[in-house]
Amino acid sequence: MGDTQRKKKRIPLYLQILLGMLGGILAGMIALFFNGEEFVAMWVKPWGRVFIKLLQLIAVPLVFLSLFKGVTGLQDISRFSKIGLRTVVIYLGTTFVAILIGVTLALTIRPGRFFDRQEAAGMQQNYQEVVEQQRAAAELTQERGPLAFLDEIIPDNIVNAASSNNRMLQVIFFALLFGIAALSLDREKTAPVIRLVDSLYEIILRMVDFIILFTPYGVFALMTTLVVDFSGNVSVFGALAVYAGTVVFALLILIFLFYPALVHFFSRLRPVFFLKNIYPVQLLAFTTSSSAATLPLTLEVTEQKLGISNEVASFVLPVGTTINMDGTSCYQAIAVIFIAQVLGIELTWAQLLSVILLTTLSSIGTPAIPGGSYVILTMVLSSIGVPAEGLALILGVDRPLVQFYL
Repeated sequence: MGDTQRKKKRIPLYLQILLGMLGGILAGMIALFFNGEEFVAMWVKPWGRVFIKLLQLIAVPLVFLSLFKGVTGLQDISRFSKIGLRTVVIYLGTTFVAILIGVTLALTIRPGRFFDRQEAAGMQQNYQEVVEQQRAAAELTQERGPLAFLDEIIPDNIVNAASSNNRMLQVIFFALLFGIAALSLDREKTAPVIRLVDSLYEIILRMVDFIILFTPYGVFALMTTLVVDFSGNVSVFGALAVYAGTVVFALLILIFLFYPALVHFFSRLRPVFFLKNIYPVQLLAFTTSSSAATLPLTLEVTEQKLGISNEVASFVLPVGTTINMDGTSCYQAIAVIFIAQVLGIELTWAQLLSVILLTTLSSIGTPAIPGGSYVILTMVLSSIGVPAEGLALILGVDRPLVQFYL
């Protein structure tokens, strides 16, 4: 009984993260007032780095295992070849469109520009090395030509590729090739490997759970450090509000324009009829922040309310919880560009293309659990050379936005 009461009294994780963010802001202000910058650098900042490194630590195995499971999970694709191929193409296609919407709005609205430019110029000195690296990379890309991007997708050594989050596209390429090769073999030959991957994947997800529990403390340390780096500039919160508005606007476009058009085009169902019947699923997703948790109810609603056959629904929907992450991908694209804008880092077109491809492909590797997107977002930031510490800027408002993008 005592354990049950303690669980009921436990503060929800999203509130812990919000408190960590607010506490970090307050601690940063206090440090600035008492000239405690050195104390923050010595005793607080390392804990933020620990949090970022924990996220980076599991990025490669999480993406590899998730992609492999996503590909080999299509074992029925030979029996449902037309349904399977169409499902995968539509899922990846809608994800790609969602990311394009996010990138377009982020580049058009530029929420990061609402951060005070004079303060940004001073803050940019803290990341001067990163900025110079990005300029050098942009010049190198121009010298090598537009197709140099393709050369970097295929690794010459998978061990070297897996040793750095900066080469995540190479890991993704190998995981897809490995999964397709396994899918082409007899199921009996690959069964031991698939069982091993299933076990490893569950272990990695449990590691994600452990790391997410550390999030409030990591956010506190990161936000304290950022406030000190920003020298107490509060304009970042105005920029954060515009960023949140940009995410919500992009998702509203998906919900009220893009998806109704798809429903009408493929099924001729009235969008109002579809939204009315799918509402219980949306409500459950809103409260759990997990697409995996909604799967049983989704199956029930699609079969009983929308008249979808069990044969189709039992194949399409489980696959969708793995590779159909439109809202998350849209949000991640906006978040990456926003963080780069606040830190004063101009992304090249090659880097923007990398963001689009990485978020599209890694959406297959995003766990369908609360907080799973943090790992992928950290990976994308590292891959294009944006300091992952900028993740602290958005974690405080992530939970409210989760309710929309899931």
